[in-house]
Amino acid sequence: MGGGGANDRFAGASDPLLPTKRDGDEDDAGASAFHEFDGASFAGAVFNLSTTIVGAGIMALPATMKVLGLVPGLVMIVLAALLTDASIELLVRFSRAVGARSYSAAMGDAFGWWGRRLLQVCVVINNVGVMVVYMIIIGDVLSGTTSGGEHHYGVLEGWFGIHWWNGRFFVLLVTTLCVFTPLACFKRIDSLSYTSTISVALAVVFVIITAGIAIIKLIGGQIPMPKLFPTLPDLASVWELFTAVPVLVTAYVCHYNVHPIHNELKDSSQIKPIVHTSLTLCSTIYITTSFFGYLLFGESTLSDVLSNFDSNLGIPYSSVLNDAVRVSYAVHLMLVFPMIFHALRLNLDGLLFSSARPLSSDNRRFGIMTALLLLVIFGSAIFIPSIWDVFQFTGATAAVCIGFIFPAAITLRDPQGIAKKWDKILAVFMIVLAVVSNVVAVYSDAYKIFHKKSAPSNA
Repeated sequence: MGGGGANDRFAGASDPLLPTKRDGDEDDAGASAFHEFDGASFAGAVFNLSTTIVGAGIMALPATMKVLGLVPGLVMIVLAALLTDASIELLVRFSRAVGARSYSAAMGDAFGWWGRRLLQVCVVINNVGVMVVYMIIIGDVLSGTTSGGEHHYGVLEGWFGIHWWNGRFFVLLVTTLCVFTPLACFKRIDSLSYTSTISVALAVVFVIITAGIAIIKLIGGQIPMPKLFPTLPDLASVWELFTAVPVLVTAYVCHYNVHPIHNELKDSSQIKPIVHTSLTLCSTIYITTSFFGYLLFGESTLSDVLSNFDSNLGIPYSSVLNDAVRVSYAVHLMLVFPMIFHALRLNLDGLLFSSARPLSSDNRRFGIMTALLLLVIFGSAIFIPSIWDVFQFTGATAAVCIGFIFPAAITLRDPQGIAKKWDKILAVFMIVLAVVSNVVAVYSDAYKIFHKKSAPSNA
């Protein structure tokens, strides 16, 4: 399966949604859709990649601080960023060596047909999970959520009271039809650069407001200093530390959009500084949010920290600030959604229709696939109650494969013989760390669920 003919088939089936300006042999339909596009800018690419990274994961990071403590938690955020940068560098380098213009083509070159398929399946699972999380958070913010027997009111409930038209189902339906559907219809990822810029700006607004509130309350002596290290009274609490790992992994996964962004660049050599700039920007946002979010709410921090912004913060204009935080981030997620959706649709099409003509030139297939995916994501968001549950599943399975295991496996396979000794050492480290930590995380999460179910019967 690793011969030249197979690789040709992998490359053709894994092309970007639209051809790049370097492709001189694409069909007329693809070329005509592309001819007015002069290549993506550095800034546009940075914002698109940053938007891919800074999605819903930021909302669960303060809860990871509650599990890990501030010092280990912040160290883990930095470590995850460094490992992500290393894995992307390996992926881009090995892709260039074989001329692979997509992640799945690189996997196909290294592992044949099954490698490409496995990558596409993981991207589909991860991205569906992430977008379900987006919808859950938007529903929580606008229509409220119930946690631990306590109802946290949504923005619309607070403004207008509880009505059928501001309930979770109707709000998500309107959001899907009026926001997600139009944005999901763009065929080129660079078309989303302006909405990506706005989404990153809104994430920064969220960070600034959260940090400002926490600093004011800290100066006023209204909040205690949170724990710096985890409390470990027993072995079960040690295992629980690992449940935060999938959340950190999920927070940085952006590998599936690196190739589409790279393919559309005016200058393809800029991809490395683009990745560095995006990861630095996103890490700064993550560290600031984690620190100040946990500082503000302490042990009361919920798995979705936005749900904490529904009560009196103990400072002037509390309700206005609460609404500003929640609305800004809900809109941010609405604008992130199409970035993740783009990669989902592209990989699902490659999985199901690998021999068909390019998706960009088949409007009927494009429309049907878009509609069905939106329907599945909408339905899942209505019935899944917690973002932590989704993060645990996707982070411990598909996300860790996309972000670390697959780039490391390509490096160890090294079909072109270009891997250095340090590359292989790093690859082994990433695989061992990813597998061990996530196996323990899944075990710990399963243990907690079993323990909760068995506790009443033992009483």
